[in-house]
Amino acid sequence: MSTYNIVASTNQSTVVTEYIPDEKRATAYQSEAELENEFIRLLTTLGYEYIKINNEAELIKNLRLQLERLNNFSFLDSEWNRFYKERIASSNDGIVEKTKKIQVDYVQEFRCDDGQLKNIYLLDKKNIHNNKLQVINQYEERDGRHETRYDVTVLVNGLPLVHIELKRRGVELKEAFNQINRYQKDSFWAGSGLYEYVQIFVISNGTNTKYYSNTTRNSHIKELNNPKRNKTKQTSNSFEFTSYWADGNNKIIPDLVDFTKTFFAKHTILNILTKYCVFTSENMLLVMRPYQISACERILTRIGVANNYKKYGTIEGGGYIWHTTGSGKTLTSFKTAQLACNLPYIDKVLFVVDRKDLDYQTMKEYDRFEKGAANSNTSTAVLKRQLEDPNAKIIITTIQKLGIFIDKNKGHEVFNKHVVIIFDECHRSQFGDMHSQIVGAFKKYHLFGFTGTPIFAVNATSGNKKDKSGKLIQKTTPQVFGGEPDKDGNKVLPLHTYTIVDAINDGNVLPFRIDYVNTMKMKENVQDKDISAIDRERAMLAPERIKEVTKYILEHFDQKTRRDARAYEFNKLTNIQDIASDKLRNKVKEIKNRVRLTGFNSIFAVASVDMAKAYYEEFQNQMKDGKQIRVATIYSFGVNEDTEDGILLEENPEDTSNLDESSRDFLDKAIEDYNKMFSTNYDTSSDKFQNYYKDVSLRMKNREIDLLIVVNMFLTGFDATTLNTLWVDKNLKYHGLIQAFSRTNRILNSIKTYGNIVCFRDLEERTKEAIALFGDKNAGSIVLLRTFGEYYNGYDDEKGKHHKGYVELIAELNEKFPLGTPIVGEQNEKDFISLFGAILKMRNILTSFDEFEGKSIISDRDLQDHQSNYLDLYNKWRRVGTAEKENINDDIVFELELVKQVEVNIDYILILVSKYHAGNCEDKEILVDINKAISASTQLRSKKELIESFIETINTSTKVEDDWSKFVNEQKEADLTAIMNEENLKPAETRKFIDNSFRDGELRTSGTAIDKILPPMPLFGATGNNRQTKKKTIVEKLSKFFEKYLGLV
Repeated sequence: MSTYNIVASTNQSTVVTEYIPDEKRATAYQSEAELENEFIRLLTTLGYEYIKINNEAELIKNLRLQLERLNNFSFLDSEWNRFYKERIASSNDGIVEKTKKIQVDYVQEFRCDDGQLKNIYLLDKKNIHNNKLQVINQYEERDGRHETRYDVTVLVNGLPLVHIELKRRGVELKEAFNQINRYQKDSFWAGSGLYEYVQIFVISNGTNTKYYSNTTRNSHIKELNNPKRNKTKQTSNSFEFTSYWADGNNKIIPDLVDFTKTFFAKHTILNILTKYCVFTSENMLLVMRPYQISACERILTRIGVANNYKKYGTIEGGGYIWHTTGSGKTLTSFKTAQLACNLPYIDKVLFVVDRKDLDYQTMKEYDRFEKGAANSNTSTAVLKRQLEDPNAKIIITTIQKLGIFIDKNKGHEVFNKHVVIIFDECHRSQFGDMHSQIVGAFKKYHLFGFTGTPIFAVNATSGNKKDKSGKLIQKTTPQVFGGEPDKDGNKVLPLHTYTIVDAINDGNVLPFRIDYVNTMKMKENVQDKDISAIDRERAMLAPERIKEVTKYILEHFDQKTRRDARAYEFNKLTNIQDIASDKLRNKVKEIKNRVRLTGFNSIFAVASVDMAKAYYEEFQNQMKDGKQIRVATIYSFGVNEDTEDGILLEENPEDTSNLDESSRDFLDKAIEDYNKMFSTNYDTSSDKFQNYYKDVSLRMKNREIDLLIVVNMFLTGFDATTLNTLWVDKNLKYHGLIQAFSRTNRILNSIKTYGNIVCFRDLEERTKEAIALFGDKNAGSIVLLRTFGEYYNGYDDEKGKHHKGYVELIAELNEKFPLGTPIVGEQNEKDFISLFGAILKMRNILTSFDEFEGKSIISDRDLQDHQSNYLDLYNKWRRVGTAEKENINDDIVFELELVKQVEVNIDYILILVSKYHAGNCEDKEILVDINKAISASTQLRSKKELIESFIETINTSTKVEDDWSKFVNEQKEADLTAIMNEENLKPAETRKFIDNSFRDGELRTSGTAIDKILPPMPLFGATGNNRQTKKKTIVEKLSKFFEKYLGLV
């Protein structure tokens, strides 16, 4: 490989510490072409080579030249043809395989014509500036479904690794994202499929710019092709999963000019591509966010400086990272550990958690990022072997096991090794004797802490607690891990900060919506402070109050958890009990099936074990004759729920021996109920309780438990994307409040827009205090959603800008677009699309407010009719886009996912058909309802002809459900046979291809599978062009067929 003769090198930060935009801004109108030209000009000033490449032949020719330059090797023509067909453009490779080549297998072993083996590098990841950056634009692809022309592409060593889609200023950014969706469906796979090598997409309208990974786009396309997959767990990678770039202070850099100067700086883009992408064992490409990269690099810099100045083994050799809960600390810590263990002077990296379940959870996550990268342990004996094994570079363990190892192995050689120790959620693990033990035993260590909620002086435990040696136990996070100097020189600041405010602003976690439900009326002139804590808790446990709260939850459960929403497909774990009982951990393979679910689930946090028992009993009583939901409970000992610092004291998930007899007997009875519900066999004995804990955790993530009653368990460190509601009858504050609330705010898709908090105690002031401490004093308007009245009637924000409320939007709809009046003219159509989209977004928020019941203003029938018009325009503009190729509805964005949220499904249609049949087929009003429901549904429109044909066959002897199933299968067979006959397709191969497509929920139109069903035709010459035309026709017919029967067979 060719290399630069490096005279000097520098550890330049990937993320600029602080970016100050250029104050001089152009004021003239800028067309899309002018935006593109200015972008390319900027890239050339950064050292990119602009070359004119417009077709695949030119792209392949340049690729050969660049790989020969990088590898200092010249291919013979025969060698290049073989290398290109076998290693670069294999017909069996898709996006996943090509991504793996860039991220993992970037060195390809190749046997030359003379028999010599040669390593061909696609990228140089060691010396990144050996890689050549080029930029091309207006590349044409003629072999796809439509002729397409791409905006701008960055080539790295000749391969297209970054693609940029630009829209003119004023156009909504989401349209650039949609444009890339169309390219994926229409042409990225065409020809040799070189554009499937793209790792990162950048979208910009000049004003706003974002980036995302190729598998984000690929997963989104699968969802669009399969309406069943709109809300699958953690794979709903849509526009919500795109990211802004930012500087080291988390200030976003949205303008294209500023984004280009930072993100596309050569050292930055090459570092991102070669170092800060993670290709997971699930074949997903994760591109790290700027705050994650900053945290990694600041830790690595601190390690390097401390090593040079021999500051290891002191507080100056470490520091702490403050990244809010839900921002991806595990990925950041994994990449940090991976890069740190590659430093030549570091022997081991220890990742220390403080609970056994977090040990297991972290190991699973690390294994997902890279199989076998880290070592977990089930006992101190295994930990000892790993510490003695030079090949075990990254070790995950609990603080308890590490403490036992230190106690039993005084003077062990590992204590003199150069180690990096990373504490996860250091607000918990920093306290007590074990922390002092660890830093006292190791001699050459760098100590780092990751936390979402640091302990500062204001929320630190008061009192002079001392350890066994009589030393004062350190209380605050900076005291334990070291801090950076603030403006006054006090060493209290983290190495890097990313607060809940930053995360919500960036769209990486959701804001909270809080209901305060008053359940306790105070007598006049009695202040809350006049009532002792004991008396207050006694009052809170009053049977009448427990009864009313339980009644409220059961009555509002469907509303808060969105159980009335449309069903979605979910990867359900089917062997939970086997995994929960797996003593060896990770030895039992997960088995998942796709199932249909509706809505989310919830946790109920209560003040004490006695309260948990009271609520559990009350739920059982009220559910005997009323609404049924699946309720479970778990606790292990009674805790003081209101600690001074707000820290939620940990309950032991392994042991119930500290419970009093009554509480343990009650828990055994509750576990018996659980066993009957899920056919399990757990109790409160040590081993079985551990397994019960794991089983509950997995069923919560599986959305099998509807409501889990807890005291402190599951309120920290537990993530489930399907969890959206926290019911609270518990005094939370500071760290504990933010941790508990944050169980609900993981992003799933555009339907889950916030975490739902329902408080049965007055926590309003405590919420403000916690947000001010862990965000900033003005954070409330960002972290919390606004009130019902503001959303319903409209409001003016802090800058004086008016935001229209639901009432205003509906009034505008009725005034401008009354039903029965055609929407005439392009501008009116766009205005209607924008207005109705705003109404859909507003209704999605309002449906979780109790006050919205009965205040919809618009009837269901009228809403359905407007939705029909909305979808008519969607289909019209989609056809316009197809005809005009590139110039497709630039300033129109359809909220189709929100349409799907309120639309009906085939089950609803069959209910109406049954009703029509039951009335002897005489009630024509039902046929009108059926027609309106179909017209208002994105999914049922393609099935309209099928449904109408079935209705025509109905008579008095029809059995609707049975005959519908039979009718669909017969019609499907007839339609498929007709296509095979018309296009002369191979029957056996075609049926297999279609069956696999329905199984996978996706009609794959690239790759070799579809080629196998085509009739025999020459690949080249004039007939070869006819083959491409023929293939396009077949793909169009099969796509319509697939859409028609998807979800029905």
